Amino acid sequence: MPTSVPALVAASAGARFERTTIDRRDVGEHDVRIDIAFAGICHSDIHQAREEWGAAIFPMVPGHEIAGTVVEVGAGVTRHRVGDRVGIGCFVDSCRTCENCEAGEEQFCLKGNVATYNGRDYSGDETYGGYSTGIVADENYVLSIPDGIPLDAAAPLLCAGITTYSPLKHWGAGPGTKVAVVGMGGLGHMGVKIAAALGAEVTVLSQTLSKRDDGLRLGATDYFATSDPDTFPANARRFDLILSTVSADLDIDAYLSMLTRNGSMVFVGLPENRQSLSVFSLVGGRRSLAGSNIGGIRETQEMLDFCAAHGLGADVEVVTADGVNEAYERVVASDVRYRFVIDTSTIAG
Repeated sequence: MPTSVPALVAASAGARFERTTIDRRDVGEHDVRIDIAFAGICHSDIHQAREEWGAAIFPMVPGHEIAGTVVEVGAGVTRHRVGDRVGIGCFVDSCRTCENCEAGEEQFCLKGNVATYNGRDYSGDETYGGYSTGIVADENYVLSIPDGIPLDAAAPLLCAGITTYSPLKHWGAGPGTKVAVVGMGGLGHMGVKIAAALGAEVTVLSQTLSKRDDGLRLGATDYFATSDPDTFPANARRFDLILSTVSADLDIDAYLSMLTRNGSMVFVGLPENRQSLSVFSLVGGRRSLAGSNIGGIRETQEMLDFCAAHGLGADVEVVTADGVNEAYERVVASDVRYRFVIDTSTIAG
């Protein structure tokens, strides 16, 4: 029989979260049951719970930054054991047979992967995320969290960590490269940490200098305010890679002017509006404009291992279930350094 677990549920778009229970499926042959310890609050949770990205599925239990402990395994499970520290990210299944899945890039599954929440599995059942005390998932979509990372600091790595790690690796951030990170929020602070750990020279481009000390502490060597018009000419043709982590509209031409020849600007933040640019900004230096979306299971595990090896985790503020509604407002106001994480033990009340 399905197991009922406490959860925080938004009944409709923009509704306040309320305590209730949801059903989790039986543990199948290749499933693991996880007691969730912490669930990160990603800005995309807010967009979806407020239906800002189009029609959503309600009632909704958000949360795709999940960290906890295995408490039960199916008879055929080989990847995880009871007691293991594990995590779940943005998806919990994929077709496994398309060219992207076979390449380990399940985030680009051609059938469409199964989102951890606000989605439906291949049988049509709604998926519920990590704002709950437990979850059941296929072992192949569950990540191992190394012992060196506390579970609260590990939870945001399942989205914010891999979202920045994947493009930094793909576009070759490392020794001898100059990387600019646009924004110092949940994504941006991880981008700074990871780019610095990869050996790149890191600069933060933020709207103001209010987080300058934090940026330098996390590994940046320079920090500029984009509200200062002198920032762009002062950094002309400087960066090999610009990683944009913000959801605000940008003057893309101005940012492209800071790229070296063959440099790339990559979006991982998701502005709501259409963005525009002059093609001359690209052809003048054989520059590229691109986007990246989380990472596959294999690369996400690589990221977790990398973070453990370099002593990296997210900077978090742990909140109780009673504080989630307020936390949403503070995220929108950029009043968090740098990721809210829910202590899910408080959900049961």
